[in-house]
Amino acid sequence: MGEKVEAGGSGLSDRQKYRRKLQQCLAVLGRLLAEEGFDRPKNLMGLEIELNLAGSDGMPRMMNAEVLKRIASGDFQTELGMFNMEVNVAPHRLGGRVLDQLAEELRTGLGYAHRKASEVDAGIVMIGILPTLTRHDVVSANLSDVDRYTLLNEQMLAARGEDFTLDIEGVERLTCTSSSITPEAACTSVQLHLQVTPDRFADVWNAAQAMASVQVALGANAPFLFGRELWRESRPPLFEQATDTRPPELKAQGVRPRTWFGERWIESAYDLFEENLRYFPPLLPICDDEDPLRVLDGGGVPELQELALHNGTVYRWNRPVYEVADGVPHLRVENRVLPAGPTVTDVIANTAFYYGLVRALAEDARPVWSRLSFADAAANFDLACRHGIDAELRWPRPGRATGLTTVPVVKLVRDELLPLAAAGLDAWQIEPADRDFYLGVIEERCKRRINGAAWQVDTFHRALEAGLERDAALAAMTRRYCELMHQGEPVHSWPLGFPGASGDGSAERRDRLSDGIG
Repeated sequence: MGEKVEAGGSGLSDRQKYRRKLQQCLAVLGRLLAEEGFDRPKNLMGLEIELNLAGSDGMPRMMNAEVLKRIASGDFQTELGMFNMEVNVAPHRLGGRVLDQLAEELRTGLGYAHRKASEVDAGIVMIGILPTLTRHDVVSANLSDVDRYTLLNEQMLAARGEDFTLDIEGVERLTCTSSSITPEAACTSVQLHLQVTPDRFADVWNAAQAMASVQVALGANAPFLFGRELWRESRPPLFEQATDTRPPELKAQGVRPRTWFGERWIESAYDLFEENLRYFPPLLPICDDEDPLRVLDGGGVPELQELALHNGTVYRWNRPVYEVADGVPHLRVENRVLPAGPTVTDVIANTAFYYGLVRALAEDARPVWSRLSFADAAANFDLACRHGIDAELRWPRPGRATGLTTVPVVKLVRDELLPLAAAGLDAWQIEPADRDFYLGVIEERCKRRINGAAWQVDTFHRALEAGLERDAALAAMTRRYCELMHQGEPVHSWPLGFPGASGDGSAERRDRLSDGIG
C-alpha cells in the first residue's frame, strides 16, 4: 500500500484535490469496465499468510526486522507490528496438483524462515491472534519501522480525534483503550486472491460474502486476546474497533466503520469502489502524477494509484482489487476472512474449500444471494465469529424448497457444501486425490467439531485445571500449539488435554519447537 508514502505527513496533498482525483479514477474505471479492456481469464489464484513471531517461551518477539534480514527473501515482508511478518506465495494457476504444490512450497519456505528466526529465539507461529500478547505489546513503539505504517497510524488517530476503544464481550469481556492502531497488528490472517473478469466479478464477490460465515466457523483460530477468552474468532471485532476512526457521535449517526462486512449484494465491481468514495474520507490523500483520463484516451492503461491506495484503507472481508500486470489491467477478489494456521495442511484445506465452493456458488443457477438476504449473511458472519464450529446459521432450504432454515454449520457443510466444493474443484480440474484429501480435512473437522479455536480453548482450560495460573496456562498452551503446528498434522487430529498434567513425560517436549513446518 502506497510505495510513495513518507512519514511525518510529507507528500500529503490537498484533500479536495485528492477527492477530485479519486472521482476521475472512478470515472476511468467505469470506462474500462464498459470497454471490456481487462485481462481474460487465467484461473489465477494467490495466497498470503500473516505470521507471528514468538520465542521458545511462547511469548511475542519484537524482532521482524532482524528476522527478515536473516531470511533475506523477497517472499517475506514486514507487517504492521514488530512481532508480525507476511509470506507471499507467487500466483498459481488453479488446476492439477496445485494444492499439493502450494503445500510443499509453504512447508519449504516457512520451515526455512522458522529455522532462521529460531537463531534469535523468534520462531514463526501461524495463529489468528497470539494468545500471549498483552496490551503492553501493542503500543506505537512496536509498530514496524516503515513510513506507511507510521503515517497511517497518525492519520487514523487524527481522524478519530481520541483514543481507540476496545470493548468485546464474549465468554469474558475485554475493555481497554489504545492511543494507536497497533492492536490491529494482533490480527493475522490468510488472504486468498482470485482473478476474475468484470462480468463474473459480482457473482464471485456475492458468493464469497455468502460463504464467509462458513469459512470463519470452520477455520476459527483466535479465541484469546490480552488474556481474555472472547469470541471463537476474535479478529473481526478487534480489527473493526482497532481501525474505527468514528468517534461515538458519528457512530451513533450510522456512519459506516472502515472495517465492515458491507450492506448489499452488488452488480459490478464498480459498486464497491464507488461506495469507498461515497462513504469513507481519505486517510492518505497522496496524489500520483498520472492523468488517468489522458492515459486512457491515449490508448494506455492507467494505474489508478489513488483509487488503489484509498481501497487499501477500507477493510472489507472480501475486497475488490484493481491492478495492472504486464501492461494489462485485471480485477481480483481478495478474501480476507480466514485466520492464519493452525498448520500448512489446515491452510490448504481451507484454501481448497474456498476455491471450490466459491466457484460452485457463483455458477449456481439459483444463486444463494437470491435466496438469502444480505442482512442474514451479515448476521451469519457475526454468529460464526462468536461461536466458531458450534455456530448455527440461517441458510436457504436445500433443493427446490423455499425459505430459510437454521442449521448447525457442521451439518450444512457435510450435507450440502462439501459436495458443492468438490464439484467446484472438479470444475477447476484439480487432481481428484488432492481434492479428496483436503476436503477430507474439512469433513473431519466437522465430524469431531475441532478447529484451532476449539483446541486452544480446551487446552487452556485443562491447563487451568492442572493448577496453572491464567498467564502461565496461556503460555503453556501456546508452546504446545507451536509444537503441534510444526509437527504438521491437521488440527482435528491434535491430542486434547494439557500434557504437563498427565505425568506422561511430555513437559519437556512442550518447550521445544521442532525444525519442520508440517
